[in-house]
Amino acid sequence: MNNKFINTLNTRIGRTIIKQKLITGGDRVLVALSGGKDSLVLLEALADRKRHFPFKFDLYAAHITIKGIGYKTDVDYLKSLCNELGVEFVNKEAEIGRQGGKKKTECFLCSWHRRKALFALTKQLNCNKLAFGHHMDDAVETLLMNMVFHGSVSSMPFEIEMFDGRVKIIRPMLEISESEIKEYEQLKKFRKEVKICPFSNNKRAEMKDLLKNISKIRKNGLINIFRSMDNIYLDYLPHWKM
Repeated sequence: MNNKFINTLNTRIGRTIIKQKLITGGDRVLVALSGGKDSLVLLEALADRKRHFPFKFDLYAAHITIKGIGYKTDVDYLKSLCNELGVEFVNKEAEIGRQGGKKKTECFLCSWHRRKALFALTKQLNCNKLAFGHHMDDAVETLLMNMVFHGSVSSMPFEIEMFDGRVKIIRPMLEISESEIKEYEQLKKFRKEVKICPFSNNKRAEMKDLLKNISKIRKNGLINIFRSMDNIYLDYLPHWKM
């Protein structure tokens, strides 16, 4: 196993946390543990940084099982991994309703109920931070989706306050690419999800294909688009007068 690569990636995630002040002393952090590679890498990285940071924080992990969707995750594996890392694990079940109406997709409803359950757990566990495993590719894909489908420039911030500041969503891996996460996954040989969700976000898949084409045109295309979100020249953008 290439421990050097893993240690370097964990250190980079730690630098993002310190630079963006995502976690500070006394925080209680809940990791949204889906069972996919992104959340598994995030969990291991935070458990590793917990041992190295010069301050103390509490770390928890939660998996939300959405009934009736058709995917399946090995919850026992997630629990055993958390036990190895010394992280308290919580598993909750939720069921999709149709409060959003028939026009809402399964992906939207699943995500909405999952987050609702996670927010409830942050309150139950007295956690002030909720960590998601979104990475650089996710942020750029979201940016492109919002530009193409909604005509807006927005993406995923490193952190955002929810419920009048009771809890903050944090994304410690935004400066890590998906290819790096895949390499980490291969080195650690994480167990695959038992059954992948049959509902996929086709729009996001289209953005992934677009990013692949951009990377063919420009090797650093992904990184440059990501950096562009913090390098905006407003004077050189069109503004509509009311």
